[in-house]
Amino acid sequence: MRFDLRPSLLSAVAVLALTGASAFAQQPAPPAPPAPAAERGAPRGPGARAEEAGTAAPIVTGRVQRWLVNPNGEVDGLLLADGTQVGFPPHLSSDVQGALKIGDTVEVSGWRAPNAPVVRAASLKATASGRSVADKPPVDGAKRESRAPRDPGALTAMNASGRVARILYTGRGDANGVLLDSGTIVRFPPHVGTAYASSLQPGNIIEARGWGTRGANGSALEATALGSSTETMRELFAGPGAQPPQPAAQDRPGKGQRQPSAPRPSGAAPTPPAGPVPPAPAS
Repeated sequence: MRFDLRPSLLSAVAVLALTGASAFAQQPAPPAPPAPAAERGAPRGPGARAEEAGTAAPIVTGRVQRWLVNPNGEVDGLLLADGTQVGFPPHLSSDVQGALKIGDTVEVSGWRAPNAPVVRAASLKATASGRSVADKPPVDGAKRESRAPRDPGALTAMNASGRVARILYTGRGDANGVLLDSGTIVRFPPHVGTAYASSLQPGNIIEARGWGTRGANGSALEATALGSSTETMRELFAGPGAQPPQPAAQDRPGKGQRQPSAPRPSGAAPTPPAGPVPPAPAS
C-alpha cells in the first residue's frame, strides 16, 4: 500500500512558516538612532556657563548711582538707583567709565543671579549718548592683551568701620563684600560671607582691617580681619607687604585672642615647612 505524503509535508511547511512569522513579530524593535550631540549635552559655548550661573535676564534699565571698586582700585561694577548691582570684569573698567558717568541711565543685558539683586553684564549702553561696551570673547587667533602683574606694594594698609548699607555679591549671587554707610567697600571671599552672614546684614556695625586702595572712584579693601567691634575682630588671613599698623593700647586684643600673623601676598599659598637640611657631600 502506498501513501501520498505530499499533503502532510505541505501542512508541516505551512505550520513552520506561521510559527516563524509569529516569532519574528514578537522580536523587540531595533534601538533608536543616537540623539544629536546637542541633545546629549555636548559642550556648549562660553556663554552657556554664564547662563548656568543664573537665568538669562532681559534688558535691565536704571540710573547709575555709584561705581563699585575692588581693592586694586579698579571699577568692576556699578550700583543702580533701584539697588540692582551690575558686575563686569575689571579689564572693562576704563571702557565703562568712558561710556558712562554717574547719573546716566544705562541699559544692561546679561545674566541675573537667581537669589540676589545682581546682574552679570554682557553689555552696557548709555541711553542718552548711545555709547556701549560689550564683554566679548577674543576672536580666534587674536592676541590677548597682556596685563602687567599687580604690585602688592601698591596696596595700602587700611581700616574701616561703619554700618552695613548694602551687601555685595558675585555674579553667581554669593556674598563677597559690603558697602558701608561711609562709602568704603569691604571685600572678602564668599566662604567668609557665608560664615559671617548674620553679622553682615544691613544696619549692623562692622570693623575691618586689611589692604586696599583709596581713589577718585572710592575706597575698597580686602579684609584680613573682621568683626562687629575691635574686641571681637578675628583674623581671616594675612595680606601682602608690611604688617598693618597695630591698634592703640586700648584696642589691642585681650588675653586669649590671636595676634595677627606675618602677611603674605594675597592669594599666595602658605609657605611649606622647611625640610631637613641634607648632609654635606663627602669631600
